[in-house]
Amino acid sequence: MAERGGLRNFEKKEIFEKKERRRTCFHDREREIEEIMNILNTEPTLITFIYGPINSGKTELIDHLAEQLPENYVVFNVNLRGKFISDYRDFVRALFKIEREKTYKDIIRKISEVSVKALKFVGIPVTEDILNLLFKERTYEDVFEFLEDYFMKIGENKNSVLILDELQVIKDVKVDELLKLFNFFIRLTKELHLCHVFAITSDSLFVERIYREAMLQGRCRYLFVDDFDYETAMAFLNKYNFGEKEREMVWEYVGGKPVYLVELANAKMNGKDIEEEVKKLLKIRTNQILSIFDEISLRKVKYSEEAIMEEFRKFEREEIIQYDRMNKEKIFLVERNILFIDPTQRTVKPQSKLDLLAIRNVLKCERKK
Repeated sequence: MAERGGLRNFEKKEIFEKKERRRTCFHDREREIEEIMNILNTEPTLITFIYGPINSGKTELIDHLAEQLPENYVVFNVNLRGKFISDYRDFVRALFKIEREKTYKDIIRKISEVSVKALKFVGIPVTEDILNLLFKERTYEDVFEFLEDYFMKIGENKNSVLILDELQVIKDVKVDELLKLFNFFIRLTKELHLCHVFAITSDSLFVERIYREAMLQGRCRYLFVDDFDYETAMAFLNKYNFGEKEREMVWEYVGGKPVYLVELANAKMNGKDIEEEVKKLLKIRTNQILSIFDEISLRKVKYSEEAIMEEFRKFEREEIIQYDRMNKEKIFLVERNILFIDPTQRTVKPQSKLDLLAIRNVLKCERKK
């Protein structure tokens, strides 16, 4: 008997399974993968910051790489997104993942002896009693000493990789506590060579702050993950049967931003008109940026409309500019994910081609007033 919506359960299941098979896939990051593998093939010596514009594929890159690692690696992937971290204690606790109904020996045995494939953990696995002991009866120095022993034990048989994704979540942690944290990472990498540490973020201002305040000169390296270039974007769109005109249109509107390319690939597979879809994306982004001026008018943000427009005018003909000094308007636009700053090159640009076009639309609106 048919359901009240017209489709029976088995028909819905079949449609769902077909959609699952049509998921977009990971695409070409050969240069970045080669660079990370070159790091992993040597002993740990530096903290590696992986940074770039929002939605440029940083997390997908590192997740894909973790899946491809050989059996002599064990990966601890700590994603801080959605976690409430107000202080140092919150962060240190967020590193761990409780493995219930297992003993500490069971965990270490699994990590150090199993060699069928590279092991991957969402957080550093510990038993509940050990976690309680660490946080109820000991200092943070004891926690770090425990982690040193932990990685040293693993190092007898495997190579450890610690990934800290969405690192900007900890930006409100006090400076002296950040220093303790990064001094520990320096000890794991540069001093003891026990564990590769990768810190991933789209907040380049926070990367610059950590570099300055944690005194990381000679103790870290940077890997920039940008949107796809033209050739890579075209190859991606070819996989999903975009025509030449459609491919050029997509590049003109969204450039190589992976998240938009995936969205448009899904639209293509669902039979939608690509021209309508890219214009819709631009209209939405333009209105989102225009809403900033509503906030200024309502005194929700304390910036002058003219000062914001002055920042936008710099991109009327340029796509990327050099900057000498930061100002509060640039910082505000970076925090609102409209602009992206690369502190290693001292350059600033819109977060995506779509943001660039939206900024130029806002300038057109200004001239029409």
